[in-house]
Amino acid sequence: MKTGVSILAGLIAGVLVAVGVLAAFVFVGPDPIGLRPTPAPTVQPTASPSASIVPPVASASAVPASFPPGGSAGPSDAVQDGFHVGEVAPALVVPQVGGGTIDLAKLRGQAVWLNFMQTTCPECIDEFPRMNAFKARYEADGLVVIAVDIREEEGLVASFAARLKATFPLGLDTDGAAQRAWGAFALPMHFWIDREGIVRAGALGGIGPDVMATSLAKILPGVTVTP
Repeated sequence: MKTGVSILAGLIAGVLVAVGVLAAFVFVGPDPIGLRPTPAPTVQPTASPSASIVPPVASASAVPASFPPGGSAGPSDAVQDGFHVGEVAPALVVPQVGGGTIDLAKLRGQAVWLNFMQTTCPECIDEFPRMNAFKARYEADGLVVIAVDIREEEGLVASFAARLKATFPLGLDTDGAAQRAWGAFALPMHFWIDREGIVRAGALGGIGPDVMATSLAKILPGVTVTP
């Protein structure tokens, strides 16, 4: 009997000791968060010493090219978009209303005002009297005025010229070849070509006497051109 009691007491004592040890371990153990692995430090990429931030480069503004009247220029000079300014004028050989041929190359040494037009264009009609007037005032200074009609019959163009009393020759671009060479796809279109055969100014139609005079001054050096 005493032996059984002793065994029972021993078992109880063992259980109590085990519970005490477990309680002590749980109490002093590390916080569960502390058991989490420490994250690796974040490394920010460092720019290479040779790398550089280049600011965007602004594109050059489109500014019409301008050359001093009578100054030399060639194909390598600045070119005004759409008007060949600064370039040697494209070739132009077209039949003339009433007979003959207009050949721009044969007019080298004279200042040429070239106009592309059609008889149905209201602005073309409005500009013809002004072109007549400028031609009369500056013909003695070497000005030659030419109009080239785009893709119309000679009879129609001749009637148009007679009605507006044109005092300058009119050419016929019946197949549109000159129109393509000069890029005259909107009408009227004007080109002013100096004595060396260089285009000095260009303008799209509906222009007034001020623009006409300013452009003429670029191909008539030494001449005071007024509107």
